[in-house]
Amino acid sequence: MPIFVYKGIDNRTGKQLKANVTADSLAIAKQRVSSSGIMLIQIEEKKSKDTAQIGGIQLGKAVGVEDLSLMTRQLATLIAAKIPLSEAFAALVDQVDHPGLRIVLAEVRQKINEGISLGKSLEDYPKIFDNIYVNMVKAGEESGNLELVLVRLAEFTENRTKLKNKLMSAMLYPLIMASVGTLMMVFIFVVVIPKLAKIFISMKKELPLPTKICIGISTFLQKYWPVVLIMLPVLIYLLRKYISKGKGQEYWHNFQLKMPVFGNIIMMVNVGRFCSTLATLLTSGVSILVSLRIVQNLVTNVHMRKAIVEATVSVGEGASMATPLVNSGYFPPMVTHMIKLGEKSGELKSMLEIVAKSYDDQVSNKLDGLTSILEPIMMILLGGAVAFIVLSVVVPMMNLNSINR
Repeated sequence: MPIFVYKGIDNRTGKQLKANVTADSLAIAKQRVSSSGIMLIQIEEKKSKDTAQIGGIQLGKAVGVEDLSLMTRQLATLIAAKIPLSEAFAALVDQVDHPGLRIVLAEVRQKINEGISLGKSLEDYPKIFDNIYVNMVKAGEESGNLELVLVRLAEFTENRTKLKNKLMSAMLYPLIMASVGTLMMVFIFVVVIPKLAKIFISMKKELPLPTKICIGISTFLQKYWPVVLIMLPVLIYLLRKYISKGKGQEYWHNFQLKMPVFGNIIMMVNVGRFCSTLATLLTSGVSILVSLRIVQNLVTNVHMRKAIVEATVSVGEGASMATPLVNSGYFPPMVTHMIKLGEKSGELKSMLEIVAKSYDDQVSNKLDGLTSILEPIMMILLGGAVAFIVLSVVVPMMNLNSINR
């Protein structure tokens, strides 16, 4: 049902107002507004392309994971209740609080009424419904299990939010420590070390290496701090661009998997997504080839994704899915062993669900303990930096005392 935005004057209070109304046509919208005691000044249909900004926020960015997850679960509930898709979207337009998402849902309903499939309709809004979301909806429509796929999508978006919040919570304390430590170091190098450097240089003696390093850093920051402030964001931008595609992305993703602590978590998150989504799609009646093609987009690590692409080719040729995963070296032996057992026994879905549950639990436990791991590491790093600075200051001071004696 289209959404119309109008300006009018309330006949009872005389106040001018601006609001939205949903109606099947412009004539019905005008009638509804007039019948509510409002004198119309202007009314027009609201399009998603006209809402590049809502409240100063871009539409695509304003629709958060929470909004999308809630809408998806509501849609799954409506479809489970055997409500036609067009009527389900009409109900969603009335239920959804987010103004931008409400407009998009109204447009999607119009497309559905024109005979366009849901998956095809969602493709026009990539900032809200990404490739994974659209492909899973299409698979649900093709298999006749749209309700189950939507529930899985809602769970996936909710789990992604929980994972992000857990990671942010675990990283909060270390980030605060790192920020405070960095500011403290900058203060020491910019304010304290220059004053001590004058004393050390006046001694006219060979300075220890740590002291030379500290004075060098201090001099550089004093002379070139504008360059540092300009070049730092530029370097970050260039680095992010380099690791976003091609060889740079391959090096970065390989480094991620080898990182202490985080590498294991990244691997388990990708394996959990792969297994749980593949199990859901297979349960929904989607063929294994189509399921593997969809799951490829869900795995963020390029090396693990390449292994799944090779597994897809292997299945298409009538061979085992597990063999390319084993050969890649990026999937743990327990995972590939369970997949092999599932393929041989015909219980692949059950095996994938067991692996997904196991890895989801492991990720949750590791994130819970991440703070206790990172805290001592940060203390050691900060302590080492402070010890280095103290050493660079104390040794020349001791030499100065010996000269005075």
